[in-house]
Amino acid sequence: MGIASQDAIKQFSALVAEVDESLKAAFQNIHQGYPTETLVRFLKAREWSIPNAHKMLLDCLNWRIQNCIDEILAKPIIPADLYRGIRDSQLVGLSGYTKDGHPVFAIGVGLSTYDKASVNYYVQSHIQMNEYRDHVILPASTKKCGRHVATCVKVLDMTGLKLSALCQIKLLTIISTIDDLNYPEKTETYYIVNAPCIFSACWKVVKPLLQERTRRKVQILQGCGRDELLKIMDYASLPHFCKREGSGSSQHSSSGSDNCFSFDHHFHQQLYSYIKQQALGRELAAPLKQGCFHVDVPEPDPKGVNIVKTAIESQLHKIGDRNGLSRSLSGLKINIA
Repeated sequence: MGIASQDAIKQFSALVAEVDESLKAAFQNIHQGYPTETLVRFLKAREWSIPNAHKMLLDCLNWRIQNCIDEILAKPIIPADLYRGIRDSQLVGLSGYTKDGHPVFAIGVGLSTYDKASVNYYVQSHIQMNEYRDHVILPASTKKCGRHVATCVKVLDMTGLKLSALCQIKLLTIISTIDDLNYPEKTETYYIVNAPCIFSACWKVVKPLLQERTRRKVQILQGCGRDELLKIMDYASLPHFCKREGSGSSQHSSSGSDNCFSFDHHFHQQLYSYIKQQALGRELAAPLKQGCFHVDVPEPDPKGVNIVKTAIESQLHKIGDRNGLSRSLSGLKINIA
C-alpha cells in the first residue's frame, strides 16, 4: 500500500474518531476488530475519496442504527414453511470454501422467482445472510486460516434466464443498492456460469453501467465453469450446478444435502437455527409473531430501471428473431455486492 493510501487511511480514521458514541458502537459492530481494513473497503468503494468514503460510512452506520440491523439476526422468518418458500424462490447458499479460505456463495440468478413472499421478507432474508456471513462465516474462516478473511466468492448461475425476470428488476435493484451502500467490497470475484446465448445481449447493456472496479471482478466462464473453478476450490465446494455440464440449477435437481439452495442444506439449517437461538437469547415480552422485519430500503429510480429494461429489450429484439430466443431473457441486475 502506497504512502498516499496510508495517508488517506490516517485522515479517514481521524474523521471516524470524531463521530458520536452511537456511531462508534455501530462501527465497532461492523469492523469486529479490523477497523483499518474496514476503512479501506469504504475508501475503495469511493475511489479513495476521503469525503465521499466518510459520507458513505456515516450513511451506512445511520442506516444500521435506524433500522436496528444489529438485531436482525434475532428476527427469524416464521413459520418455517414461509422461510422454506423463500429459499425455494430466492436461490442462494453457501457451497463451500476456496482453497485460500474464501466462502463460496452460489446464486441461482436465472431460476429465482421471488414470488413466495413480500419484498420485505426477501430483503430481510438477504440482509440476514449478509450479517451471518460477516459475523459468523468470515470470522470462522479468519480463525481457521490464521489471517483476516474479509471477502467471499460468488458463483452466479444463469440457467433459465427469461424475459419475465425483467419484472423483478425493482427488487433486485433494491438488494443490489443495499449491498453497494452498506456492504462494500465484500466480494472478491463474481463467476458467471451456464450463461445462455441471450446473456451476451444483456451483458452488453449492464456492463457499461458498472463501475470499473466491479467490472474487473466479473469473470464469465465456459459452460458450468467446473474446470476453471476447480483451480481455486476443491470439488466438494463446487456449487451443485457446476459439478457436471448441463446439470442446471433447479432447486429440485439435487438432494437437499447437496443443493446449497435448499432449506434442508446444512448451511441454511445452521443459519436458521442460529437466528432462532439468538431470538431465544433475548428478553422477549411476548412469543415470536409472524411478520417481516421492516427495513428502509432505497427506492429505485424508475427512470433508471426503465432505461435498463428498454436497453435489454432492444438487444433482445436484435437477436430474438434470428435465433428464436425472443421469449428468453433477462433482467441482469446481478446482486453486485
